[in-house]
Amino acid sequence: MKILPPVAIGARRLLPSQWDVLAAVLVLGAIVLLADAGRQVVAPLATLKAHPVGLSPWLLPGYALRTTLRMLVAMAFSLLFTFTYATWAAKSERAGALLVPVLDILQSVPILSFISITYVFFMSLAPGQVLGAEFGAIFGIFTSQAWNMAFSFYQSLRTVPVELEEAGRVFGLSAWARFWRIEVPFGMPSLVWNMMMSMSGSWFFVVASEAISVGNTTITLPGIGSYIALAIVHQDLAAIFYAIAAMAIVILIYDQLLFRPLVAWADRFRFDQEQMEDAPESWMLTVLRRSELIDAVAAPFRTALRWSYRLSPPKNVQLPGTKSPLVSRLADVAWYGVLTALVLYALWRAGTFIATGVTWREALYATGLGFITMLRVFVLIAIASAIWTPVGIYVGLRPKLARFVQPVAQFLAAFPANLFYPVFVLAIVTWSLNADIWTSPLMILGTQWYILFNVIAGASGMPRDLRDAAANFQLKGWLWWRRVALPGVFPFYVTGAITASGGSWNAAILSEVVVWGSHTVRAHGLGAYIQDAYAHGDYHRLVLGTVIMSVMVAVINRLFWRPLYWYAERKYRLT
Repeated sequence: MKILPPVAIGARRLLPSQWDVLAAVLVLGAIVLLADAGRQVVAPLATLKAHPVGLSPWLLPGYALRTTLRMLVAMAFSLLFTFTYATWAAKSERAGALLVPVLDILQSVPILSFISITYVFFMSLAPGQVLGAEFGAIFGIFTSQAWNMAFSFYQSLRTVPVELEEAGRVFGLSAWARFWRIEVPFGMPSLVWNMMMSMSGSWFFVVASEAISVGNTTITLPGIGSYIALAIVHQDLAAIFYAIAAMAIVILIYDQLLFRPLVAWADRFRFDQEQMEDAPESWMLTVLRRSELIDAVAAPFRTALRWSYRLSPPKNVQLPGTKSPLVSRLADVAWYGVLTALVLYALWRAGTFIATGVTWREALYATGLGFITMLRVFVLIAIASAIWTPVGIYVGLRPKLARFVQPVAQFLAAFPANLFYPVFVLAIVTWSLNADIWTSPLMILGTQWYILFNVIAGASGMPRDLRDAAANFQLKGWLWWRRVALPGVFPFYVTGAITASGGSWNAAILSEVVVWGSHTVRAHGLGAYIQDAYAHGDYHRLVLGTVIMSVMVAVINRLFWRPLYWYAERKYRLT
């Protein structure tokens, strides 16, 4: 087998190597695609009406490019949000007391509510141009990606092994250096899997992001989501299959060019003393590592990052933990007093707005619908946990199988609920089924994968010496599951279950009202209530439904999921 030396020790070539040529082709192709998309987004808004979305399959490559670029831009902002928001919440107890509950609420706020509230703002950033609508669509996709990634990274920061932190202090690393050299690498394997899940999960809401309708204003951006929405209106099954094929090709491409290289690269950060025999591989990662062109482009950024490791806070700045107990107690009282005032003010403003257009009877009715949706979420999360937790452990412990399952799971997780509307509507109408029961699976179709992806990440990161110890003690059967497998993935499962639960509440909006052509199937629930309010432009009912959903999710997380989270953090962290 031919072994290629790293660029750093290889002989410099006067002519570009095969790796440089391949890297240059990929980079230039990406630049051309970005330039073409950029030219279209600065066009006048009137061009959308002059060139409306069509159902010709020949339009799908361009639509797929536009949708994928929106998702990648949203992913970049989601990473920025994750590294700032989640880090602040994990590092500061005072900030975490506010930021974690806010994150619970944010993941439960329906994407339709986000779009309704922010649409006018984003359009005002680029008046009369497609760019404003693009901002709104990207933000809608961002809201389906960021919360899951932030929860994953927050969980990783809270469970960094103590010995790693102590090693960083012994070697004199600053807090900034410890973050990039210890904490980010430790959380990277789990974060990469959650990035894959977030990317696939954003397909679930791409229809609502690209076909924007607020009140009497409707803007349809070219993309696979708007293509699917138009196909549903026209009951065009052939167009639905074309959209599925286009999604499959796009997922395969970004799996090969983005996520498989990331999985192979992140494998180096596994918290394990032994190297895996069948470590994940990627041809794209090999290209990036062997190309001198990429190495030269990345060198300035690498040098700047290494230089930043030398930075340290000024000596006259008082470090956290050095304040007197009295000052610390007074600061806590002031901080929580401000939080309480902000919460009361927000509740007062929301209550005042709702009270002007909604009666108490309407509020009680919407609350009852919320309990119906809550029951559906509990049952579906329990079923998904029982199915996908053992499957995720089995797959995560077998890297070869994980490489095969990875793109398949991404493809299944990417299916928008809208694509299943024909099957569910025809089945319910034909056999006179109960819509309250048989539309429920649509709520979990796009969110159950949060559990699977997180459990796979936890199982794949399980130290080899832990598994060897279990084999030496001959732990088998249920004893192995109870003592090794389930405790090893429990923190990751809780993270996936929290995001799956919040996502299921959000998915209720697309699942409790199912439309296929002239047929409409409606289930009782808070999602259907919010969908109706959005369709009629009734902002009072929309805000009421959003507030009830957010409060219910926050209370459930606080009383059920958070205690599980803290229990997993204390008892099952690697230390």
